[in-house]
Amino acid sequence: MPRPVLALLATALAFAGPALGEPGGPSSRAGTVTIQVDLSAHPPGEEARLWLPYPTSDAEQVIRGVTVSGDAAESAVYTDRVHQTPVLYARWAPGAATRRLTLQFEVERSEVVRRDFPAREAPWDPADYALDLAATRLGPVDGEVKALADQITRGKTTVLARARAVYDWIVENTYRDPATRGCGPGDVCNFLLKPGGKCADIHSAYVALARAAGVPAREVFGVRLGKRAEEDVTGAQHCWAEFYLPGYGWVPVDPSDVRKAMLTEKLHLLDQRTDQLREYFFGAIEPHRVKLSRGRDLVLAPPQDGPPVNYLMYPFAQVGGRTLDWLDPQAFRYTITFRAR
Repeated sequence: MPRPVLALLATALAFAGPALGEPGGPSSRAGTVTIQVDLSAHPPGEEARLWLPYPTSDAEQVIRGVTVSGDAAESAVYTDRVHQTPVLYARWAPGAATRRLTLQFEVERSEVVRRDFPAREAPWDPADYALDLAATRLGPVDGEVKALADQITRGKTTVLARARAVYDWIVENTYRDPATRGCGPGDVCNFLLKPGGKCADIHSAYVALARAAGVPAREVFGVRLGKRAEEDVTGAQHCWAEFYLPGYGWVPVDPSDVRKAMLTEKLHLLDQRTDQLREYFFGAIEPHRVKLSRGRDLVLAPPQDGPPVNYLMYPFAQVGGRTLDWLDPQAFRYTITFRAR
C-alpha cells in the first residue's frame, strides 16, 4: 500500500537535484511540438492518405497555436466514433508531385498528482464504464487473463485495492526489453508468456488485468517532451494507463517508467530509489509528456483500408491502400521535434 505522504517527501528529498521528468522535478513543461511528414518517395500514381493523432486541451494540458500546412489536396480534423479520438486526416490525389504535411502546436503540461483518495468509494454502475471494462483484440479479459487477475486481487474488496494490486504485480513481474520494436504491440497473452517489452506491452497488460478484475482502465498514448531546449523526439512515443476510481475520477499509473528506470539505473526491486519511483507513478505522472490519443482497435475517420488500427500513437499512412510501416524510416519519413519555451 502507498506510504504516508511525509514518508514519500522524505524519500524524495534524499535524491538531490532531480532532473526534468523525475519525481520531485519541475511541475510543468511548455514548448512547441512540430510533426513533419513526407510521403513524396512513394509511387506518385497512387493516392496517399495520412492520419495523425490531434492533441486537445484538457485538465492536464493546454494546447494552442495549432497550425497545419503542406500540399495535401484535402485535410480536416475528424473523430473516431467509438473513442471520440481527434485525428488530423490528409489526402493526396494520384499524380501529386510531393506529399508533405506539417502539424505544429504549443503545449503546456502540468504534473498530475491524484492521491487524495476518498476514505470510502462511491456507488457506481459498471454499465457506465462498459468500454473501459471490455476486451480488445489483443487484450482479453477472460480465460487465463481473468484467472491471473483473480489471483492477483484475491481478498481485495475495493476498486482502489484491486488497481494497486495489479500495479504492484506489473512492477514486480515484468521488465523493460530494449530490443522491443517501437513501443511494443501490446499483445497481452504473448507478453504474459515472456513479460518483457516496452510501454504499450506493459500498460496493455495492466489495463487487461485491471479490467478483468472489475476495474475500469484505459491506455493514454502520447509522446515525451524533450529535456533539452530543443530536441528531436521522433522516437520518444510513450503511453501510460489510467484507472477509474468511483466518486473520484481517473487516476494515472505508469509502471513502465518504473521498469525503465530500473533498467537504465541498474536498480533492484528493494532499492530505495525503486521504492520512490514505484510510489510516485501510482497516482502521478511528471509533466514531460503530451497526450495525443486514447483507444484501441480504431476505425479512423475517414476509415482506413484493412483492419482496425491497434493504437494511434505514431503517424499512420496508406499509399494505394497499403499501410506503411511507421517504424521504418525508409518506408515512412517523418520527424517530431520539441522546442522548449
